[in-house]
Amino acid sequence: MEKHKAGFVNIIGNPNVGKSTLMNALVGERLSIITSKAQTTRHRILGIVNGESFQIVFSDTPGIIKPAYGLQESMMDAVRLSLVDADILLYMVEIGEKGLKDEAFADKIRNSRIPVLLLINKIDTSAQEALEAQVAFWKEQFPNAEVIPISALEQFGVREVLDRILELLPEAPPYFPKDQLTDRPERFFVNEIIREKILLNYKKEIPYAVEIETETFEETEEIIRIGAVIMVERDTQKGILIGHKGSALKRVGTAARKDLETFFDKKVFLELFVKVNKNWRNDSRQLRRFGYDS
Repeated sequence: MEKHKAGFVNIIGNPNVGKSTLMNALVGERLSIITSKAQTTRHRILGIVNGESFQIVFSDTPGIIKPAYGLQESMMDAVRLSLVDADILLYMVEIGEKGLKDEAFADKIRNSRIPVLLLINKIDTSAQEALEAQVAFWKEQFPNAEVIPISALEQFGVREVLDRILELLPEAPPYFPKDQLTDRPERFFVNEIIREKILLNYKKEIPYAVEIETETFEETEEIIRIGAVIMVERDTQKGILIGHKGSALKRVGTAARKDLETFFDKKVFLELFVKVNKNWRNDSRQLRRFGYDS
């Protein structure tokens, strides 16, 4: 009888290198939100891939930055934890990068005793000569890592990464039920889908000053009724978020509802409210309330 393999595979890297795109491709589901803005991912999100003889628990993490306020400190705590509890580490970079924004993280990766796969992403945007130079550069920087060029968006090289992970996984029983896709509840994905639409529709400080809280989630056979509150830090942000006669907020709500209907495969009624919650990004009590307590 074939022995069962299982383990935690954690994905780390700078903001916007494609970590969320890769995890969604590996899991086959859209669990992590994806935008062109930095710091899109705020939480560690687990995506679970099951086979008859294996279970891979992928972990998408926030992009590595030097934190400027309490929320970002919590985000980096989640990344530090991912270096400790991984069975395999996926360190993602993109063409043209020269290293992590925090050299201390880089040193921890170099000194890691677990397998490290260094993935050079977005190779579909690069010429072959430039790619070869990048592979040589990263092999020199991280001699302990296996370097694999990929395009997460085009899913080039993703199968190779998955096959290598299966080879490296330790023997272990499954950590989660075999029919479980993620560790997050439904309300978490409601919050993330709404936050994604704010990231896509607003500029400057607004996307980073908001937090979403789903207050009601009532499901029947025909429809899901959701009431969610968008928290901002200042009255001026509230006005911008709502827009003239509510037009901006309506645009966010319509886009979010469509994605929620796809995600849940059911009709959704979504009601959005906006409230001011001053300085929540530096309030440890508020951060714990919103789940930033790694």
